Amino acid sequence: MLQVDPQIWNLYQILDLIGVLLNAMIGGTIARQRNFDFVGFFFLALFSGLGGGMVRDMLMQRGTAAAIQNPNYLLLALAGAAIALLINLRGKQWELVKVHADAVVLGVWAVTGSVKALAYSMPPASAIFLGVLTAVGGGMIRDIASGQVPSIFGGNHLYAVPAVLGAASMVVFHHFELNAIGMIVSSALASAMAILAYWKGWRLYQDAEWTILKREYIPSKVRIRRASAPQSRREVGEQQEPQKERTQ
Repeated sequence: MLQVDPQIWNLYQILDLIGVLLNAMIGGTIARQRNFDFVGFFFLALFSGLGGGMVRDMLMQRGTAAAIQNPNYLLLALAGAAIALLINLRGKQWELVKVHADAVVLGVWAVTGSVKALAYSMPPASAIFLGVLTAVGGGMIRDIASGQVPSIFGGNHLYAVPAVLGAASMVVFHHFELNAIGMIVSSALASAMAILAYWKGWRLYQDAEWTILKREYIPSKVRIRRASAPQSRREVGEQQEPQKERTQ
C-alpha cells in the first residue's frame, strides 16, 4: 500500500488476517464434511482463505500478491485449516458458525479490498468492485472447488449486497478522510446486514420467481388471442368468398 497512515496499515493487516483465518476454517470444515483427503483438505482451506485476495491483487497488478509476499497470510490459512481439523462442527452448530464467520469475513474483506484499491488511487467504482471481489472471491473459489453452487449466484440469503454496502460505505468514509473509523464501521455494517439477512430470511428475487409471474399473466393473453383468431379468419373468409357460393 502507498503512503498510508501506520494506524490504518496495522488495522488493515489485522482485519485481513482475521478474514483469512475464519475463511480457511470454513473451507477446511467443508472439505472434512466431503471426505477430502489430507491434501484436498488443506488446499480447499487455502483456496478459501487466500483466493479472493489473490484474485484482487492479480487484477490490480501492483506487485506480488499479498498472500505470497507476506508469510503471515499462509500461516493464518494453515492455522484455520488446523482448527477445522481438530474441531469437527456439524449440524445446526456448524451452520451457525459458518453463517456468522462468513458474515464477519464478508464485512472485513469488503473493506480491506476497497481500502487497498483506494490506497493506489483507484476510482470509487473500481474500489467498490475490488472490495466485493475480495469479499466473495474466496468463498466462490471454495464452493466451485467443492462442487457447490457459489453463494453469490443467488438462491441464498443476501451475500453480495452486504459486501457492496460495506465497500461503498468505506469509499464514502475515505472521501471525508475518516479511514480509521470507516474501516471499523463499514465492516461492522456489512457483517451485521449479512447476519440479519440470515435470521430474517432476506434474499433477492430469482429468475424462476419472475418466470412464475410471467406464466400467470401472459398465457391468459395468448389464450384470448388464439380463441379469437379463428373467428376473425372466418369473418375474413366470408367477406372474400363470392356471393354466388355463399347463397348455395
